[in-house]
Amino acid sequence: MDHDSERARFVDAHWAKLVQRVKSVKAIADELLSSGMLEWEPYCEIKAADTNQEKMREFYKVLHSGGDKVKSAFYSRLEKHEPYLLRDLGSTGHHTHSEKTHSSEISSVIHKYMKRICSEYQYVTEYNSLPGEHVLLSERFTQPLILRKHRDRKEREEEICSRGKSFQQVLSSRSSGDSVHLSSLFDTDVKGISPRSVILQGNSGNGKSFTVQKIMMDWASGDLYKGRFDVVFHLKCKEINRIPGEKSLVEILSCSCSLSSHEISQILQQSPEKVLVVIDGFDELKLTQDINDTSAHTDLLQKAPPVDTLCALLRGRILPESFLLVSSRSTATNTLSNLLKGPQRFSEIVGFSEKGVEEYFQKFFQNEKLYREAYTYVKANETLITACSIPVVCWIICTTIQERFKYGAGATSGLETTTSIYVDFVCTLLKHHCQGLSQSVPTLLRSLGQLAERGMQEQQVLLDEKSVNETISDPAGNPFLCKFLFRRRIYQETMFSFMHLSFQEFFTALYYVLLDEEESQRKLTRSLLMDGFSKPQFAAVVQFAFGLLNKDVRLTLEKHGLFIRPITQAHLKEWVLEKVKGCSLYSEAVCFVLHCLYELHEEVFVKEAMESWGMIKLLNIKQFLRRTDVCALLYCSQFCQSIEEIFLCLTSEDFSMILPELHKFKKASLGIEDPSDSDLGELIYALARGQTLSSQSVIVGIYQMKYGDHPGNSLVLSIIKELSSICIKIGHLHHPDVQSFSLTFPHSEIINIDWTRLFQIIHQRDPEALLSFLYSFSKLKKMEMSVERLTERLSAWTLQMSQNCPSLTELTVDAGFLLEEGIKILQSSNTRPSCMMTFNGSICNNPSQKCTDYCLRRSRCNQKVKILLNDQGFSMETLRKPLFSELKRRKL
Repeated sequence: MDHDSERARFVDAHWAKLVQRVKSVKAIADELLSSGMLEWEPYCEIKAADTNQEKMREFYKVLHSGGDKVKSAFYSRLEKHEPYLLRDLGSTGHHTHSEKTHSSEISSVIHKYMKRICSEYQYVTEYNSLPGEHVLLSERFTQPLILRKHRDRKEREEEICSRGKSFQQVLSSRSSGDSVHLSSLFDTDVKGISPRSVILQGNSGNGKSFTVQKIMMDWASGDLYKGRFDVVFHLKCKEINRIPGEKSLVEILSCSCSLSSHEISQILQQSPEKVLVVIDGFDELKLTQDINDTSAHTDLLQKAPPVDTLCALLRGRILPESFLLVSSRSTATNTLSNLLKGPQRFSEIVGFSEKGVEEYFQKFFQNEKLYREAYTYVKANETLITACSIPVVCWIICTTIQERFKYGAGATSGLETTTSIYVDFVCTLLKHHCQGLSQSVPTLLRSLGQLAERGMQEQQVLLDEKSVNETISDPAGNPFLCKFLFRRRIYQETMFSFMHLSFQEFFTALYYVLLDEEESQRKLTRSLLMDGFSKPQFAAVVQFAFGLLNKDVRLTLEKHGLFIRPITQAHLKEWVLEKVKGCSLYSEAVCFVLHCLYELHEEVFVKEAMESWGMIKLLNIKQFLRRTDVCALLYCSQFCQSIEEIFLCLTSEDFSMILPELHKFKKASLGIEDPSDSDLGELIYALARGQTLSSQSVIVGIYQMKYGDHPGNSLVLSIIKELSSICIKIGHLHHPDVQSFSLTFPHSEIINIDWTRLFQIIHQRDPEALLSFLYSFSKLKKMEMSVERLTERLSAWTLQMSQNCPSLTELTVDAGFLLEEGIKILQSSNTRPSCMMTFNGSICNNPSQKCTDYCLRRSRCNQKVKILLNDQGFSMETLRKPLFSELKRRKL
């Protein structure tokens, strides 16, 4: 077979693929026309065709009529213009060495490009970075939760309304089997379909751009899509909007990276099916034409307005073999889907899972102690930990806490209020995610507040399209709204929502405080403050409203042209003063007011409000206080010395927070869930160290306490602090011998006792160990014990106790029964004159018969007596004789 025939056979055999993949049709036609291999009329027909595919079909008419010689000439032009296409189709042409050389050159160019990407993309410039400041991407990026599944209306409402643990449980249920990693975005699905285009949807601040940067960095490092994509290009829609004039795709790509137009052209011609173009921020693209426009734009080198060229790429008219990854807000996803070539795949960045939030905190602080302190605090705040699923909010909170650490304060010390965090988030989005808004910031925020209030009044988080369009001038460009499409019978229904219910509550509060004086007061009074307190669904709105009155928050709002009138501030303050002074507050009502005052964060006013409280009761063993409740209480109580008594029900974790402040209260009743032995020991030490009060009483109820393998109901610890001594009472021991005991020591002696060890022994239920440990209290002044029976062993122990504790002046034992053998031990002993020993209990009044415990418990034959043992010796006094009914039974 001659040379021309071999080439012609190749062209015929691969014509279907050539029609789809040849890009240089016009250049090949021009050269064949110049060489006389193509007539003018067919040349015009080729040139008039709209697409490259149609041009190639016209070309084949010429080739078919021209025979092997024309086909061979066409083949030779393919060798010149598209050598890699021939190689991919299996050609064994005569330019193998040239192709290898050229391929090596392109590989070298791509390698240099990857190194440049690694250098540029390894750093992140944060919103608050000063000139020249940056952090490593690896120190910030955390894999967000990415779902492929469209959620229905009920599922969306669940996600928007749930908070704290329930929110994370909802996310966990969504991610089960549906979450994806960056490496699997283009994997073949269960139906065997591999997508050409992937939509990466996410709300403002959810980390779309961060994720794109991570994809670029990992590809350039060889950790992602290795062998799948030879080259990955990154286009930012915000930058494409600013490119002037008309540009080809090659020129646009060149503007975004370090490669020249020629190098990019060579790369794209070599293997377009191994090219991934990542397009970031489609929602920011200023579309200048109808997305259904069908104008011809198929050549890599053809120039047009940059937005038009990008749309041609998205449609697949330019570089149809390439793959696309396009990020967008939900408000523009529908437009993108109608424009994008197929097969498409939808994916959504939901934000951080609970594990993701914790990982972000770890990376940010890079110190185990600081990370633990910060994360533990934020996790306890339902609103903040839920908002942390938004990566930008997570960054704001970590940055705020880090600043506290820098100045030596703890995570909870002076931490910004929840309202201030939300204001920071809103300001961040206004500055970095709101370019090109058609209205002023005050107008935008007021309209958002009006929309939020309507939803709150109607108790709706999914808002219909009509209501949104009537209130918001440009919903698609609004970074604070999310857009959803739901199936409704045979139609699609468009709904909007705020990122989370808490943002709807925030914008409602903002709307109320920004209204004119009369309207603001009317809204707050009529809609929010019912029956003395807020409607349940408006409780968070009221707290946000108080937070917006904070001086620093108001200054931030004023920078954006938002002013809260003094009369609105006065109205809210008067209301909270009235409610604090006018009623006795318990549980939920107390927490609500405390949170309002905490969000206000105005020391002088908080002090004024707290002065009217002499007691705070937050005691309910069915529901322990939240960490945020404890923080609000501690903040408010530091400005007031009038609170003498508090009743709190705490978890063991929150107990450590309240412990340093307990000495401020004259009387405290605490319910604690499973505190550790060291917690209880530290409680006693803390009160002994406290110098504020000379007299104080603390009662601690310990719930669900376990003694080894034996569950107990409770343990009660009472600490009574007097002028020169402290009395420690421990009751409800469920101990085989000792039911309760109290110990009185001088102040100075308390810190010398290992209280942690004492509680460990109590929990071990070892009577010998307990009695032996009590021997060591050499400075003990008084002791009282409650036991079931005064046995011989216990009598001997009490006598030994009086010998081992020279400072002991009083020892009292209350027994259910005083057994005869125990009494004999006391009768036959002599005690120190300085120690008064008293024994109270019941004895059998009929020595002739042997009584059982059952008889004594039923009062069949018992009588109450009091035994004194002192320097005068032994004496026993009868306190109660048997009842007449008991004597009658005995005679019978």
